[in-house]
Amino acid sequence: MKYDFIYLASQSPRRQELLAQIGVHFKLLLPSRNENPESLEIPLAHEKAIDYVQRVTIAKSEAALDRWQALQQNNPQFTWAPILCADTTVSLPGSLDTEILGKPTDAAHATQMLHQLSGKSHDVYSAIAITIDIHSPAICLVQKSQVEFAVLDTATIESYVHSGEAFGKAGSYGIQGIAASFIKTIQGSYSGIMGLPLYETAKLLRQAHVHFGLNSYEPRDPN
Repeated sequence: MKYDFIYLASQSPRRQELLAQIGVHFKLLLPSRNENPESLEIPLAHEKAIDYVQRVTIAKSEAALDRWQALQQNNPQFTWAPILCADTTVSLPGSLDTEILGKPTDAAHATQMLHQLSGKSHDVYSAIAITIDIHSPAICLVQKSQVEFAVLDTATIESYVHSGEAFGKAGSYGIQGIAASFIKTIQGSYSGIMGLPLYETAKLLRQAHVHFGLNSYEPRDPN
């Protein structure tokens, strides 16, 4: 069966923009007021970043499937389509206290993380998962990139935090914004660092038989 759209279980405008970029039609499947999605993002003791991002993404997928089933019970005509979830985290390897750098809780936390990243290379892990049908577990892939920051002085960090861009983002920065000027090099996936690795996403969408991108164009008869 071919699907013309997916459900996206993410409030991130960046993920929505990236899906639109490759021609994916989607509907949002967001948490209800009774859900606490932030509780899924609490790291376990001594958890590695790659294990964390996979666990959180799969947990988000399970919660999104429960959400769809509840909606379908209230409305039997509620259409099924594959459900897409994602999560991203930043990690400074080699130290447990910087193994997982998630979203900052306040300005002081954001400032601390940016000082930790200053002048160093760090890893960005982005996990993407798709639930193809209601009877199968989500399929999850993880993409890893490496980002090298320039040395940031205190005034630059404080100005960036004051701009508000640091909040709601793993590692307290967004590559698609002002922080692009902090980055000397990247190795890996630009879209993955943004929060949705498009190569891996496309691979899962094809596996789920989702109609998108070039699949939307019918081949033309050369004659």
